[in-house]
Amino acid sequence: MTTYSTYRPPAAPGRPQTPPSETPAVDLLRWPDVARVPGGPVRAAVAGRLLRSVARRLGLRVELPGGRLLVPAPEQAPTLRLHRPRDFHRRIGADGLIGFGESYQAGDWDSPDLVALLTALAASPGTLVPPRLQGLRRWHAQRPPLAELGTQANTRRNIQRHYDLSNDLFALFLDPTMTYSAALFPPGRDGAPGPARAGWDDLVPAQHRKIDRLLDLAGVGPGSRVLEIGTGWGELALRAAGRGADVVTLTLSEEQRRLAERRIAEAGHARRVDVRLCDYRTAQGSYDAVVSVEMIEAVGRAYWPAYFATLDRVLAPGGRAALQAITMPHERMLASSDTYTWILKYIFPGGQIPSVEGLAQAAAGHTGLRLTHRDAFGPHYAQTLRLWRERFTERADEVAALGFDHVFHRMWELYLAYSEAGFRTGYLDVQHLLFTREEQAR
Repeated sequence: MTTYSTYRPPAAPGRPQTPPSETPAVDLLRWPDVARVPGGPVRAAVAGRLLRSVARRLGLRVELPGGRLLVPAPEQAPTLRLHRPRDFHRRIGADGLIGFGESYQAGDWDSPDLVALLTALAASPGTLVPPRLQGLRRWHAQRPPLAELGTQANTRRNIQRHYDLSNDLFALFLDPTMTYSAALFPPGRDGAPGPARAGWDDLVPAQHRKIDRLLDLAGVGPGSRVLEIGTGWGELALRAAGRGADVVTLTLSEEQRRLAERRIAEAGHARRVDVRLCDYRTAQGSYDAVVSVEMIEAVGRAYWPAYFATLDRVLAPGGRAALQAITMPHERMLASSDTYTWILKYIFPGGQIPSVEGLAQAAAGHTGLRLTHRDAFGPHYAQTLRLWRERFTERADEVAALGFDHVFHRMWELYLAYSEAGFRTGYLDVQHLLFTREEQAR
């Protein structure tokens, strides 16, 4: 199976375009599974009937070429606009939700409000397939490739496929802190968990608020010895060093390491922060605090015991481990843990969104660490993703100028909207989790 690892930005960039009649041809060498439309008329017919059923049950407006509706629906309903129904049905019939994503990359369908459509779909993920067909899913669903499992040999390659795309690409849609994780906004006037409509200028203070709360949870202060697993572009390490802590921060991304070291040096903290190109399993030293922001999602369920064993090994007596983790309900995590998805194929190879229960069980079953505190703030991630998505869309020309083609642009447009929808529905959440040793929890 060919995956996103084969992609290289084209030498001659072009402006991303949506209308199918104007969309440039898909490059077969870069995007083989997007360029090829699978056969299988029988499966395509089944997919067509399933789409009709889903549209009726969820109240979706499915517009066919020429403006006809698949089923009656009001104009304000979440809308899926089919440009090439035959290709759409064949892709879904052959590859399920992976085909749904590839169909969007190819331009087979669009939506005037992509987030609204995906939110409607994400609100009932377990019921999209009728009960009588649920038993067939295990025969239809693909398994993650062995080459993408979170072994020490594979993990560096998995990380580089996403984070080494281009620092300039990430800088186009991230705020100046270059923080690629959920922000924490102040409460809204109506008591909601975040402002109803956060603006771009709210993002930097919200990112700092998030980082500071995690550092407080870990007890980081003057003289603290801190291990950070997952450097990002260095903002958390900078905030910890600003408190007077000494930080060792680990990354497997050469691009991130290069920019993080430059930012740390420019801030005058080079003596306090050591950025290492290092797998978490090989971490050395003894630390008062371990912090990690949205890195556990890249570990993989089979390797959670090794991850927590590392935390247990490097934490000094009385030490605290504070994690920020994207989570999903435990039952959904169990159901999806061996399934290859569009997100895994094209965005985060080797990943696994954990459940809080799964992480707590992995820690308690293999180490002396116990989950002793948690804070959820999923609605804040929906706000964060909206701001990133809007920025990414506004800067389409600049994305193209970096050498990323229209298929890549649509892929990231779908990824950001899909993630935002997950947090809007509560299918996904984000948590601050504190782990301490068993004797500390008593």
